[in-house]
Amino acid sequence: MDTTTLKSTALSETHIALGAKMVPFAGYNMPVSYAGLNEEHLTVRNGVGVFDVSHMGEFILKGDRALDLIQYVTSNDAAQLYDGRVQYSCLPNGQGGIVDDLLVYRMDEKTYMLVVNASNITKDWNWIATHNTFGVDMKDISDRTSLLAVQGPKAIFALQKLTSENLSEIPYYHFKKGTFAGCENVVISNTGYTGAGGFEIYFDNEVADKIWKAVFEAGEEFGIKPIGLGARDTLRLEMGFCLYGNDIDDTTSPIEAGLGWITKFNKDFIDKERLLQHKEGGVSRKLVAFEMIDRGIPRHDYEIVDAAGNVIGKVTSGTQAPSLQKGIGMGYVQTAHAKIGTEIFIRVRDKSLKAQLVKLPFFKA
Repeated sequence: MDTTTLKSTALSETHIALGAKMVPFAGYNMPVSYAGLNEEHLTVRNGVGVFDVSHMGEFILKGDRALDLIQYVTSNDAAQLYDGRVQYSCLPNGQGGIVDDLLVYRMDEKTYMLVVNASNITKDWNWIATHNTFGVDMKDISDRTSLLAVQGPKAIFALQKLTSENLSEIPYYHFKKGTFAGCENVVISNTGYTGAGGFEIYFDNEVADKIWKAVFEAGEEFGIKPIGLGARDTLRLEMGFCLYGNDIDDTTSPIEAGLGWITKFNKDFIDKERLLQHKEGGVSRKLVAFEMIDRGIPRHDYEIVDAAGNVIGKVTSGTQAPSLQKGIGMGYVQTAHAKIGTEIFIRVRDKSLKAQLVKLPFFKA
């Protein structure tokens, strides 16, 4: 891809100045690594690291019937939200698949923020807008919003210096809106995609440099480092978190993907009847997690076979896990082969390497 056509975040020049290896990702010029994937991964697991994830999309939905629209287009029960609460959900596509997975933030009774994947911003916007028969005011604030994911067990100690909000009183999947690093109207969210603890910070592009510098000064004593998207992927995979485009997409049902827990049938929503059939009648394949027994690194699209060499599925995500020093992966297999403890084989080039189905997460702190 011609890099001149790529979008930049407010911090792209900062990453380049820091020597980051930049790559095209979801139409953006993004840092994939700085010091190297393994080092960055372990920095987040053991200390604190900062991801620029400003490429993510943010929509504001506002109005008397904002909740009605969200309830209809998402699978989870957003009526359970209250001010300051966040919910993981997905957008069913009307054909048994998933438009995208997303976070729903309740700002107040009539105002919600949806956080969507960068590669799906236009697709998601059009999908939700098409179903907006509720008179809800929709605003796409993606291009003016920056987002830092400050992750790791020491993140809270660094960030607490920058706000009067008591971060230890923000439970998991909750947020506060307040002053941060001297900037107003910053959303401080106890969410993340690493399983290492930490916060996600949403703010206007205009204060991106100021907040970046403040976060790194506050974290200096804890060995804070910038982290690229490569380590973000290995960290999320060690936790078994789905990645849209790999583990879930327009062809995968949330029930197949193990996302029944975000699919609530106590309300009317797109694809309710079909997904209820998936839940009650069973599905022909399931997303499973596996650890390599033989030495080898599973990769996206590698075939999964049984002992006789019959193809029973395909790898959707795989890596050599830096925290575990072994190959791990996820993939879809025929339901008959989906029981934890089942021995499977991953076809790597012309070899079938032994692996075993395990329970998530791979990494247990």
